[in-house]
Amino acid sequence: MFRIPSLPLLFSPKKLPLIGIDITNSAVKLLEIHPYGNKLQVASYGVAPLESGAMADRRIKDYKSVARSIKRVIERTQPSTTRTAVAVPTAAVITRTLSLPLELNDDEMEALIMIEAEQHVPYPLNEVAIDFQRQPPLNPNDENQPVLLVACRKEVTDQLDYVLEAAGLDPIVTDVENFAMERSLGLLLNKLPNNQENQIVAVADVGATTTLNVFRDGEIIYSREQMFGGKQLTDEIQRYYGLSREEAGFAKKKGNLPADYNLELLQPFKIALVQQVERQLQLFYSSTSYHDIDFLILAGGSSAIENLPQMAQQQLGCPTYLANPFIDMVLSDKVDALALAQDAPAMMIACGLAMRVWS
Repeated sequence: MFRIPSLPLLFSPKKLPLIGIDITNSAVKLLEIHPYGNKLQVASYGVAPLESGAMADRRIKDYKSVARSIKRVIERTQPSTTRTAVAVPTAAVITRTLSLPLELNDDEMEALIMIEAEQHVPYPLNEVAIDFQRQPPLNPNDENQPVLLVACRKEVTDQLDYVLEAAGLDPIVTDVENFAMERSLGLLLNKLPNNQENQIVAVADVGATTTLNVFRDGEIIYSREQMFGGKQLTDEIQRYYGLSREEAGFAKKKGNLPADYNLELLQPFKIALVQQVERQLQLFYSSTSYHDIDFLILAGGSSAIENLPQMAQQQLGCPTYLANPFIDMVLSDKVDALALAQDAPAMMIACGLAMRVWS
């Protein structure tokens, strides 16, 4: 079910495409990517808002409502396939790195993994979806190798499968959000100035909540979610202007708010958001041997606020960029380039899922 991500080394025409579906608390995001010569092409893309109450704390509460939103984005984008990759929240997954004998074949490894899982997974194994991935030995003469164990309760994966099937899709891959983010980050690393080995890159994924993922040489080493994000801004808009939640979310996205919005609500939110990212970085430093990062990348639907990267860079003293995994991609004729550019920071997980076909 789960696999460690890797960037495509070779574009094979025999690979069947996947559409990446990212389901957040507030929206459904769809992305389909095809090989295009020696590049990648955005074949179809779309975002559809979720109805109020459809999701809560990243869990589906109204299956019919979520399925309707997925159907709407499918009808609008007309992807070429129903084969789908979706991700479970990182917080819903248990991961452990085990040291196991290198000589084991896959069947032997799987049997041993199930024994090891009983020690690391706090649920009955018949209620859990489990996968593993061998990692290269740390030293050439090692008799053991690192093996990544990934486990998630079946009720989490089953609800995603159910809602995708209800929308007419064929769930093929269930991934993990931070693995999908890692895959997308690989598209950005070469674009960073002075790209070197051992670089530490933090990605603040600012959606309804904020998740800080930290990567070393493109591999995730830390992940933590903070219950602060765009939801707070939506709540403030709703309260301050007396709007419904749907009206507040729409007004926030479209920017059609009164003249005092920037001073009274947006600027305080930006200050608070940067402070939250700073606190998350301090938690990272205090819980690891690292004391600094080389770059900060802002992703997620609430990251594309005007001047937010500049404010974060000034406050944190770290080069800060807005995520755009599509810089080197070709766009199909049916993709709205301006809309995609605006939504790009929010499409990192969907992009990583769509690229799953090559990993």
